[in-house]
Amino acid sequence: MRATILVHRIPVETPVQTSFGVMTDRPSVILRVEDEDGAIGFGEVWCNWPSVGAEYRARLLEAVILPLVADLRLIDDPAALWDRLTLRLRILAIQSGEPGPIAHCLAGLECALQDLMARRAGLPLARYLSDNASQSIAVYASGINPTGAPQTAERAIASGYRACKVKIGFDPGRDRENLLGARSLIGGGNRLMADANQAWSLPVALQFAETAEEAGLFWLEEPLAHDAPDEDWRALGKALSTPLAAGENFLGKQDFESLPAARSLGVLQPDLGRWGGIGQMMAIGHEARRKGLLFCPHWLGGGVGLLTSCHVKAALDDADGFVEVDFNDNPMRSEIAAEVFGTLDEGRVVLSNKAGIGIDDAAVDAFDAHLVVSRDVRL
Repeated sequence: MRATILVHRIPVETPVQTSFGVMTDRPSVILRVEDEDGAIGFGEVWCNWPSVGAEYRARLLEAVILPLVADLRLIDDPAALWDRLTLRLRILAIQSGEPGPIAHCLAGLECALQDLMARRAGLPLARYLSDNASQSIAVYASGINPTGAPQTAERAIASGYRACKVKIGFDPGRDRENLLGARSLIGGGNRLMADANQAWSLPVALQFAETAEEAGLFWLEEPLAHDAPDEDWRALGKALSTPLAAGENFLGKQDFESLPAARSLGVLQPDLGRWGGIGQMMAIGHEARRKGLLFCPHWLGGGVGLLTSCHVKAALDDADGFVEVDFNDNPMRSEIAAEVFGTLDEGRVVLSNKAGIGIDDAAVDAFDAHLVVSRDVRL
C-alpha cells in the first residue's frame, strides 16, 4: 500500500476574515491512499492556521506518522489504527507541544482509510457506516465575512441555503449592524447564526445579549475562548436565550464527554479533520443525540473534508442539525463537491451513490497547477 500527500494553495481575491486572523489563500492537505488492488481513498487534513500549516502537516505525515502505519498492521480497521497511533504518539505530542497538528494528521489518515474501506465494499461512505443512512442532509452557509455580510447572507439564501452564519467578534457596532442587516435581508423564515471565534471575555459577551435577541440568532458560536472557565460559559448561557455552540476546538474524548454539560452548550460542532476522524465523529454524533444536543459537524476547508462530513452526518440519519459549508471562494471545495452541491435545494443536498465519498483522481488532479507539495510514502 502507498500514500500520497498533496498540498495545494489557491489564491483568492477576497481574503477570509475572522476575529483572530485573515486567510489570503486557501490551503489544502489531501492524503490519498491506494492498496495493492488499486482501490483508493481520500482524506483531508485540517490546515488553515497558521499560514504555513499545510506544508508543516505534510512533513509530519511523511516523517513521523505514515512510517508507523505498516508496523501496526491495522489498515483494514481505521478506527482501531487511529486509537493505536494516538496512544503511540501521545508522549511525542506532549514533548513537542504538538497535540493539535498530530491529531489533525491522524484524523486525515483515518478518513482516507475509511473512504478506502467503503470503496472496497462498493458502497457510498454513508451506507458503509450505517444501513440506515439518509440520502440527503441539511447544510448551512458559513464563514460570511464582516465586509458586506448582509449582502453575502442574502446571496447564500438566494443560492438555496436556508441558514447562514456571519463572522462577528470585531467592533460591536459593526457586528450589530451586520447581524441586523443580514436578518433584514434574509427574512424571518431563514435561520441566522453568528460565530465570534473565541473573541470575547465574559463581560463583552454579555453585552452582546441584546443584539443576539434582536437578530433572532439560532445559535452563538464560540463567544468565549476554549480555555475560558466553565463557569463563564455557564453564566453566559444563563444570560442568553440563544443557544451556545462549540466543539471545533475540543481535543480528546474527555472534552466531548464533559464540556457540553459543563458549559451549557446546546449545539455540538466536532470537526473530523481536527480530531478523531470518522470513527470518533460517529461516536460523538450518537452521544449528542442521546444528550439532546444539536449535532452540526464543523468544516471550513476543501471538498474532500466537506464530502466526508456530509456522509458522516447522513450515516447518523439525523433529521436535525446541519453540516457547515464555507461560503467563501474556494475552488477546491466548490469544484470537488460540485456534483453533490449541484442538488442544493431548500437547504438540503443529495449525496452521490458512488462508492466512498464519490470522487476520483480526476477531481483532485484538476488542481495540479496549484500543487506545492507531492510526496509518496510506502505503507
